[in-house]
Amino acid sequence: RLRALNRLQVVLRHLKMSKQTDSTPEVLLEKKGGAGIITLNRPKALNALNLSMIQQIYPQIKTWEKDPETFLIIIKGTGGKAFCAGGDIRAITEAGKVGDKLSQDFFRGEYRLNNAIGTCKKPYVALIDGITMGGGVGVSVHGHFRVATEKTVFAMPETAIGLFPDVGGGYFLPRLSGKVGYYLALTGCRLKGRDVLKVGIATHFVESEKLPALEKDLIALKSPSKEKVADLLNSYHMKCTIDQEKEFVLDEHMEKINSLFSANSMEEIVKKLKQDGSPFAMKQLETINKMSPTSLKLTLRQLKEGASMNLQEVLQMEYRLSQACMKGHDFYEGVRAVLIDKDQSPKWKPAALEEVSDEFVDNCFKPLGNDDLKL
Repeated sequence: RLRALNRLQVVLRHLKMSKQTDSTPEVLLEKKGGAGIITLNRPKALNALNLSMIQQIYPQIKTWEKDPETFLIIIKGTGGKAFCAGGDIRAITEAGKVGDKLSQDFFRGEYRLNNAIGTCKKPYVALIDGITMGGGVGVSVHGHFRVATEKTVFAMPETAIGLFPDVGGGYFLPRLSGKVGYYLALTGCRLKGRDVLKVGIATHFVESEKLPALEKDLIALKSPSKEKVADLLNSYHMKCTIDQEKEFVLDEHMEKINSLFSANSMEEIVKKLKQDGSPFAMKQLETINKMSPTSLKLTLRQLKEGASMNLQEVLQMEYRLSQACMKGHDFYEGVRAVLIDKDQSPKWKPAALEEVSDEFVDNCFKPLGNDDLKL
C-alpha cells in the first residue's frame, strides 16, 4: 500500500512538473506605457515559432495597430541565445507526412503575420539579439526597425533542408545591394554581429547588454512618432563602438559575389564558380553541392520574380512554393538528415540540378485557385 502511495506521489509530482512547463506561455503579449511588447518565450526551442504563437501574435498586432493608446510595438526573445531560430519545422514535417492541415495552416498563418508586420502603421522595433533565422527573420525584417547586437547570427538556411528562404525572403533578399541576397539565399551563409547591419538586414547596432535600457527608453517615449523612435535608436547606435573598425566580412568578395551570382540559371552559377576556381568560389561550390537541387532552382526563380513584386505578391508566391515542397520529397529528407537523424547526408531526389526540369519548377509556381493565400 505504501508503495502504491509512493507511486501516486511520483505520478502527481510528474503531472505537476509537466503542467508547470505547459503553463508557461510560449509568447507573452503585454502593454507597458504606450508600447505593445511581444516576447517569444520558448527558450529551450530557441524561440522557434509554432502555430499557436503565430495565432496569438497576429490578432494582437492588429489590435495594437488600431489602438490610439499604443504608439509602438517591440518584439524580442527570451533566454539570451536566440531572438527566434525559425519556424517549428518538426511539427510541420510530422503534419506534412500524414497530410495534416497544419502544413497549410502554419504557412498561411506565418505569412499573414509577416504581412501584418510589413504593413503595420505603428513603429515596429525588433530586438534581434542572438540567433535570427528563417521564421525569426520573417517577424523582424519586414518591420521598420531591426536592432542587431554583437550576439546576432543571421541566416536563411532553407536550401539545406529542401525548402526555400520563405517568410518574404523573395521580397527582401533581392533588394539587398548587388547579388548578396542571392548569395545568402543559395548558400545559407551566416552573418554575425555588425555584419548583419552592414548587409542591410538590421537598421541599428546596439550592445546586447544595453537592450534593457533601450527598451525602457522606448517605453518612456511620450506619443512617439517613427522619427522619435528613429532618433532614440540612432543615439544608442552612435554610442556603440563594438567592432566599429571591423571591415564587412563579405567586402573582399563582393565583386565576385556580384558577378558569380548574377547568372540566369543554377547550372550557369555552378559553371561560373568552377571557371572562377578561386578558393572563395570553390568553397561556395562545395556548399551549393550539398543543397537540395530542387530548392536551389526554386530559390533562384523566387528571388528573380520577387525582385519586382510587392510583399503581398511575394508571400502569395511563397505560399504556392511551400505547398509544392510539402508534396515533394526533399523537405522531409532534409529535415531528417539535418534535424532528426543529424547524419548530415540527405539523399536528394532528383540528385542533380540537370534533373530538375523547368516544367517541374513552373508547376511549383502555379496558382492554387481557392487554396491560394489571401491577404
